[in-house]
Amino acid sequence: MKKHTAKWEKDGWMIRSFQKGEEEKYYNECFEIPDEEVNRLTGSYSVYDHERVVRYYQRVVDDPDRYDFIMIDPSGRFIGESVINEIDWEARSANFRIVIFHSEDCSKGIGSWAVRETRDFAFGVLGLHRLELDVFSFNERAIRAYKKAGFQIEGIRRDAVWDGKSYGDDILMAILEKEWQDLREKEKGEMKNG
Repeated sequence: MKKHTAKWEKDGWMIRSFQKGEEEKYYNECFEIPDEEVNRLTGSYSVYDHERVVRYYQRVVDDPDRYDFIMIDPSGRFIGESVINEIDWEARSANFRIVIFHSEDCSKGIGSWAVRETRDFAFGVLGLHRLELDVFSFNERAIRAYKKAGFQIEGIRRDAVWDGKSYGDDILMAILEKEWQDLREKEKGEMKNG
């Protein structure tokens, strides 16, 4: 099966599929200087091994069972990624995750835009039936973005994560194909009337 690629542009910002040969830029702009707050909100490492990140990028760029999209600011700098992974083609379900790597790039609407575009790609291009994610309860900005994109809370793993200072819940969320179709119709109606 040939792997689909995608590219979305908005006001100078871009989200597009990972491309071969960009592993050094990916490491340098996203992982070389980790952001402590982003790591807390996502449960990420505080230090990233260069070779490990490079090998990871090289492996996933062609993996037919996952779709990785890089978020790029108007200057061409990589600022985040949006990922559909753990795809079960038989059940037509997958996991979703997203990260903006540096706090100064948050709260600009780019993450919400990436969530919607990736969600639409999952259902509209890949033909998935279910897209799920988990998010920490102290990542309130992400929870709002997911709810706005149609994800619903399905369960809570209480006190399942430790952010270094306190416990938080691991919240499980998902959106189903029919819910996405209904939401898309509503969004089209709002655009037509707006």
